[in-house]
Amino acid sequence: MPTHPAAGHGFYMIIIDDKYISDELIEEKFVCNLGACKGACCVAGDCGAPLDKEEVKILKKIYPKIKSYLRPDGIAEIEQTGTNTIDDEYGYVTPIVNKGICAYATIDSHGIVGCGIEKAFNDGVIDYKKPISCHLYPIRVKKYESFEALNYDRWDVCKPACKNGRSLRVPVYRFLRDALIRKYGEEFYQVLDKIATKQYKAE
Repeated sequence: MPTHPAAGHGFYMIIIDDKYISDELIEEKFVCNLGACKGACCVAGDCGAPLDKEEVKILKKIYPKIKSYLRPDGIAEIEQTGTNTIDDEYGYVTPIVNKGICAYATIDSHGIVGCGIEKAFNDGVIDYKKPISCHLYPIRVKKYESFEALNYDRWDVCKPACKNGRSLRVPVYRFLRDALIRKYGEEFYQVLDKIATKQYKAE
């Protein structure tokens, strides 16, 4: 698994095999603070969560099992438009209700937005946690012909998470350890962590 740093557009990139990783994933800090943001990432935005082709198939398969976890307006949207829709920029995405909240989202008694898919997963009903794009956020992955680029995505709704991360001194990539391992495997994460610790002095 060859690695080396490379200069990017105004910042540095870490290269692990065919993955080009922004060093912002090491240098920036991030820990979600749902009490402050109320799960705004599931509500704000112009489209739903990006999906890959395999996830499109998974959502169609698991929908009957997760339907009872979803809000009535989410169910209505899914049954009208399908378990996914298509966005001009991102391709396959989850449906959204009234150009806002994700159709798969839930809202608890404290007004915090969560994921119905993840709730079903936590209950052992399904073995699919949630869209990997959601699990990886604020990392955004862009695929090119010969490599993938992993970048840190800045969004105003995540300011409480940035503040929380700085307070706890947790780098983005470490907060997303489980998601990175899910996507790329344990070896990839360990190599990234070694680079972060030795070259970037991550704590």
